[in-house]
Amino acid sequence: QVQLVESGGGLVQAGGSLRLSCAASGRTFNGYGMGWFRQAPGKEREFVAAVRWSDGNTIYANSVKVRFTISRDNAKNTVYLQMNSLKPEDTAVYYCAAGRVLTRLTGGYDYWGQGTQVTVSS
Repeated sequence: QVQLVESGGGLVQAGGSLRLSCAASGRTFNGYGMGWFRQAPGKEREFVAAVRWSDGNTIYANSVKVRFTISRDNAKNTVYLQMNSLKPEDTAVYYCAAGRVLTRLTGGYDYWGQGTQVTVSS
């Protein structure tokens, strides 16, 4: 059974940093794209960043490209999202996802975690 478990969310002041983790288990993810998405209240879920497990290739949303960094640790089967210079508009529930391709599209992901709340105060 595939499991994606997010951790690392919390409350931080604007300008601060957080690192989210996504621990993956239940199958081999080599070749998969591992993505982070977020959903703010009243808004649709949106793409944040993704990394291909096999070669580390990454893609980012323009809104986070300079501030966020996605990475993976193959030995720990864990994907990270380092978030710097956080803004109040980054406040959302952040979800980890796994899919067979590296894509910005929500529909391209087969497995989803439960999410972790990130709140950025002004």
